[in-house]
Amino acid sequence: MKKHVHQPDAFHPVEYGGAAGGWRARLHEVIFGIDTRAGRLFDIVLVVLILLSILVVVLDSVPAIGATHSDAMHVLEWLFTLLFTVEFIARLVTVRHPLRYATSFYGLIDLLSVLPTYISLLVPGSEALLDIRILRLLRVFRIFKLTLYIEEYTRLGEALAASRRKILVFLSVVLMAVLILGTVMYVVEGPEHGYTSIPTAMYWAIVTMTTVGYGDITPQTAIGQGIASFMMLLGWGILAVPTGIVTAEMTAQRNDRRNGMRMRGVCAACGSGGHEQGARFCKDCGAALPGQDKRA
Repeated sequence: MKKHVHQPDAFHPVEYGGAAGGWRARLHEVIFGIDTRAGRLFDIVLVVLILLSILVVVLDSVPAIGATHSDAMHVLEWLFTLLFTVEFIARLVTVRHPLRYATSFYGLIDLLSVLPTYISLLVPGSEALLDIRILRLLRVFRIFKLTLYIEEYTRLGEALAASRRKILVFLSVVLMAVLILGTVMYVVEGPEHGYTSIPTAMYWAIVTMTTVGYGDITPQTAIGQGIASFMMLLGWGILAVPTGIVTAEMTAQRNDRRNGMRMRGVCAACGSGGHEQGARFCKDCGAALPGQDKRA
């Protein structure tokens, strides 16, 4: 029995009767579904096309390759653009709320991945406006479409979203340290040693605390070198804090999912258990779980 994958309302298939509704529903299952052979094959092919399109963008930026194979790159770019355009239209046709999908994050990414190529056709006198070619760099937005097909992206995004307040507090503390220590270095070293202003000294503090060390500005006095040494050691600890925050949140979410799977009730229709917390439909038969809204 096929598994039912619950999706946001805008991603639900259209509800038409007869043959029209039938082919739309089947196409929706192929495009958005992940539990069918056709759905998995579609996802694999789409990921391969995305990666190939990114490879074309990267190779086209190399002067030697772009100059000698410009025609081939142009043909490949239009081929990818047409394929992704067809995919975008197919998604709009098969969802219940096309406008809502088109204005969603992934809908906008779909649009941005093909729009620059069409803009190049609509700009008059483009040969004189060579800078318009910078819009072609927006094609790299296609790589964000990969987040639809790799679960770990979603998990990481959830952890970052849940950790955003802690990370903002951490960054505010870092900025305060940069302001204070940068001001101290401005007073200690002065313009004669390259610290011409407090913003310049703050730039040096950021470079030092992140252990980048460009070397364009260096302390010359003993006190300044001591402060720099302290900031370098401080930087080691600072770099580890965001990683610890996100890792702790990912661990907590994983434990919540495990607990939710153990606590979730049994489906009244087929008796299947082990559903994730927050699930609205049975993972085996697709029936609405007890206490959940039964509207598709």
